[in-house]
Amino acid sequence: MKRPAASTIPWTDSVRGRFGALLALSAVAIAVRLYAARTVGFGDSESLYASYALFPQPAYLDHPGMIGLVARALGHGGAPSPAAAHAVTSVLATLAPWAVLLACRILRADLRASLGAALVVAVTPEVSVGLFAMTPDLVLFFAMLATIALFARGLLARAGSAEAAALFVGAGVALGIACSAKVSGLTLAIAIVLVLALPSARPHAKTVWPWTALVLAALVFAPVIAFEARSGWPMLRHRLVETQHDAGVSLRNAVGVLLGQAVYVSPILCLSGVAVALDLFRARRRSVVCSFFAATVGVPLAALGALCLWSKVAEPHWLAPVWLPLLLYFAYRSSDAERPSRGLLGRRALAGGVLLAFGASAVVYAWVLNPSLTRLVPSAAYDARLDLANELYGWPEAALDVERAVESARVPLGEPSDVVVAGPVWMVCAQLRAALPREIPVGCAGSNVADFATWTPLAAWSRADVVILVYDNRAPARHETLFPDRVLIDRNTRVIRRGDRVARVFTIERLSRRAAG
Repeated sequence: MKRPAASTIPWTDSVRGRFGALLALSAVAIAVRLYAARTVGFGDSESLYASYALFPQPAYLDHPGMIGLVARALGHGGAPSPAAAHAVTSVLATLAPWAVLLACRILRADLRASLGAALVVAVTPEVSVGLFAMTPDLVLFFAMLATIALFARGLLARAGSAEAAALFVGAGVALGIACSAKVSGLTLAIAIVLVLALPSARPHAKTVWPWTALVLAALVFAPVIAFEARSGWPMLRHRLVETQHDAGVSLRNAVGVLLGQAVYVSPILCLSGVAVALDLFRARRRSVVCSFFAATVGVPLAALGALCLWSKVAEPHWLAPVWLPLLLYFAYRSSDAERPSRGLLGRRALAGGVLLAFGASAVVYAWVLNPSLTRLVPSAAYDARLDLANELYGWPEAALDVERAVESARVPLGEPSDVVVAGPVWMVCAQLRAALPREIPVGCAGSNVADFATWTPLAAWSRADVVILVYDNRAPARHETLFPDRVLIDRNTRVIRRGDRVARVFTIERLSRRAAG
């Protein structure tokens, strides 16, 4: 495959235009994100990851522990505040397209194609919106990007050379981080093993360095495996058994997968990605690097796609590992002097897809940050429980009310352990745990308690003299059911409005032990 040297790529008007567009998008994006960082709180899942910081362990029910380490670092040993966490994620999300640009250049893609890939990433909702959140996907994105770029470049280097050795070692460390961020990173490890078994990869497979990459990844991921084995594989059971009671392949799941990708990636970019995937399938035997890209797309598509078709609780972002190598392949293949980019992704398709994705991302940010837009939805059609933006508002005010209730209950009791704050479901408990001071114990009393079952077991805190029960209008609770041995002392509510609509209604109940007899 003949490839032009990166240093000889002309700085054409097209390149200048794409570079200027990327700079402009980055400037707008960082301004909007930093404003959002001062405005919104944690989403429910984010609050759970923030709570991980208070309970360091190699793995949790939902994910390996890497995001817990990140949260702990952002919180300086404790749970980070939403503003502190989002200030960092704002910067990282803005750097994401530039990281893609760098990865493409590492692969020796020309500057025009690399900038095209970066522009796609800058506007795709799954990245431009999703990476603002403090989630495992943020770590997975950068770790997968580094793994694919470094390993593919290692395959381009002379087998056994110092360059190949350094690239494979770097890829191995990045792969270990990817797997420790999210178990879907393991699909990348499987893809690498499959590629090394191919005849085209034999010169590299005969050296120690690509295998060293896998060993390094295994060492980084080893604490997760050891913890899971020691604990009876709780994450595996939770993901594949306990949350899959009604699982089964269905048309509903298939439609959900397709619609989810159209929303998260945007329709035009989805169709363009399919075109790139078809080209990759045809070119999979052309070189060892093309085989590598085919494996890094095919393995996660087969594994994660099957899981999405089977599981009723699957989420669209589960398929994110499929799109990233496709994007890098687009830039790599578009730089092939024997095969121009016109057959992969035309200029109009790229421009239309970028504009549509940009519009979708802009609408999401506008909806979240401009509460008055809720007025555009008729009152009869608006359901606050279905508006995901409402997750991001109200908890700071509610947490202050809870702190006051705890202090009021402690006055006659004196000891912190005499009062416990509890919620009926993990979302409420996680928001409380992330927002309240660490000395206030938080328990979870419902059937869906996530990691709180081991962090603060019911048997350990249910004997407290006073329980402060907190719930909202999304997950109403009855204290008579959760705590039949207690009586209601008082109840307070906090109403949170967005625009002219009621977004959240928090209820705070003080419960005391029922008198004997």
